[in-house]
Amino acid sequence: MTAVNKSKQKERWIIHLDMDAFYPAVEVLDNPDLKGKPVIVGGSRKRGVVSSASYEARKFGVHSAQPIAKALRLCPHGIFLPVRMHRYVEISEQVFGIFHRFTPLVEPLSIDEAFLDVTGSTRLFGTPVEIARKIKDQVLGETGLTVSAGVAPSKFVAKIASDMEKPDGLTVVTAEMVGTFLDPLPVGRMWGVGKVTQEALARLNVRSFRDLRLLDVEVLDRAFGKHGVKMHLLAMGIDEREVEVEHETKSIGHEDTYDQDIMDLDLAGEELLSLSHRVGKRLRAESLKGRTVTLKVKYSDFVLVTRSVTLKSPTDDGFEIFSAVSALLPKTEAGKRPVRLLGVSVSHLVPRGHEDQFLFQDEKKHSRKTELNTAMDSIQERFGKKGIGPARLFKKE
Repeated sequence: MTAVNKSKQKERWIIHLDMDAFYPAVEVLDNPDLKGKPVIVGGSRKRGVVSSASYEARKFGVHSAQPIAKALRLCPHGIFLPVRMHRYVEISEQVFGIFHRFTPLVEPLSIDEAFLDVTGSTRLFGTPVEIARKIKDQVLGETGLTVSAGVAPSKFVAKIASDMEKPDGLTVVTAEMVGTFLDPLPVGRMWGVGKVTQEALARLNVRSFRDLRLLDVEVLDRAFGKHGVKMHLLAMGIDEREVEVEHETKSIGHEDTYDQDIMDLDLAGEELLSLSHRVGKRLRAESLKGRTVTLKVKYSDFVLVTRSVTLKSPTDDGFEIFSAVSALLPKTEAGKRPVRLLGVSVSHLVPRGHEDQFLFQDEKKHSRKTELNTAMDSIQERFGKKGIGPARLFKKE
């Protein structure tokens, strides 16, 4: 544990918890023979990307979002495994259940990462550091996995702290020592500071948090606008954001990357039909409907384009979604340029039953579609996706 001052913080305490190499760790948990080996979880070898890599694989330069083909070159002896999302979700739910034992104020950032506000939990569970230790011990004891923790007065500092001693780390930063903790860090450790911003800051002789903190905020405002002012505040450790227990779902979508480029429009149509029905099913499962349908197309040269249309009334129907994206497809260069990825999403969501405000709804037609979709979901729940579906997709299979 790295303790950056042990004096008590009288204000709020935030813990950032981040599971260590979560996907590979679950694979090792289920297959102990993989322990100590370079495990890489991701998509297909031809077109997929790395979802997560074990620390043994990271030593060779393998990291998430990297093309699998590159990971193969960097670590040819690595053990490449497909994503088993259902298993990761199962373990994630167990881990988050442990988080909720200590506070109801849990903000999920992803399947393996969360902020906890434990300010009001100290009377029951001890100091924030003791709470972090108890969480780490219970996660290890009940799942066999390790989690790194950062304890600090703000979300921003807690997140940086959790990454300091991975894996299985615990770093504590008190309010009094935030400046000492942040000052030596490179600006690249700050959210929203990528390569381009780092280069722009370097031209201002800013390379560390201290450089950024001491720079006149007006200079940053002129160079970066509101983002510059925000960076200045973060460099001083000022982050007033609360832990948000609920996040509103803004869109629901699916996308697929293909082993072979798609050149044929009919094949693209079949893929979009499948994607549209998967999106519709997810919308219905979450009791949501949406008005804006977006088509995503990535060409073989990685150029990405999106096209959107807003419907007269919200929908959760796969055929309506497919109709919308089919009309959008000619507005792309699909069929002329090789396509490596297609995606469909629906946004501007409203809860089912709240769509009556849209006056163009054909109630009889809407009722028939609802009954049909409910029946289809029920059949698929019982017999699987091959139990019922669009005839065009059965023909494809």
